[in-house]
Amino acid sequence: MKEKLPKISIITPSFNQGQFIEETIQSVLNQKYPNLEYIVIDGGSTDNTLDVLKKFEGKLKWISEKDKGQSDGINKGFKMATGDIVAWLNSDDYYLPGALHEVARFFIKNPKAQWVTGDYKIINAEGKEIQKYIVWYKRLLRLFPTFGMLSFANYIIQPSTFWKSNLLKRVGLLDLKLHFEMDYEYWLRMFQQEKLHVLKKRLSAFRIHKNSKGGSQYKKQFREEVVTLKKYSSNRLILFLHKIHNMLIIQVYNSLK
Repeated sequence: MKEKLPKISIITPSFNQGQFIEETIQSVLNQKYPNLEYIVIDGGSTDNTLDVLKKFEGKLKWISEKDKGQSDGINKGFKMATGDIVAWLNSDDYYLPGALHEVARFFIKNPKAQWVTGDYKIINAEGKEIQKYIVWYKRLLRLFPTFGMLSFANYIIQPSTFWKSNLLKRVGLLDLKLHFEMDYEYWLRMFQQEKLHVLKKRLSAFRIHKNSKGGSQYKKQFREEVVTLKKYSSNRLILFLHKIHNMLIIQVYNSLK
């Protein structure tokens, strides 16, 4: 069975996430997936990140150098990746046990599928599960995995999303001009090429903390999301509904602070 497992390449972009990156790395290596390529692209961290990376010499590939931001780091990893299946996992998130085997089984059973997204949980800096209502809401949206629904709201879970290398070649690299919504723009681009498939199993933990983009800069994130959507849809109703949806989400976030 091991010989039949597709090679999976995981890219982790990193910059001064020494507080969390060891847990991220351990979550990948502890998958015990026999055909794994793990690449960490560090943007020149000045904290203890490099000390952590050195602990895993021989178990992963890593480089540390100044870059043009998160998207640039991920793109470097994409260019290095040699796997049949590709994904990126940010340095403050982690995979849940069995995630990579679950993804491999899906692609083996569905050889024509080109990309898939799964479920997740949201955690805080201490690893406590939070915002379960957001998880349930996005789970509901994923019952209708269409481009139209994605135009209304981003229901695709970035750390739980995997795609084949030939789709990567067709879709290309991340947009360096985007600082928050590079994943959303990528999903919109992918939808132009292939149908999205959905796994109901939880694959990852997405961390929200005071230094994360989703935790401290969500208003900027939502503004960039609308600008991004305008590149792919000129439907005024869809754009209006998307803006209203984001305004409601912001109200919910503000009420929790």
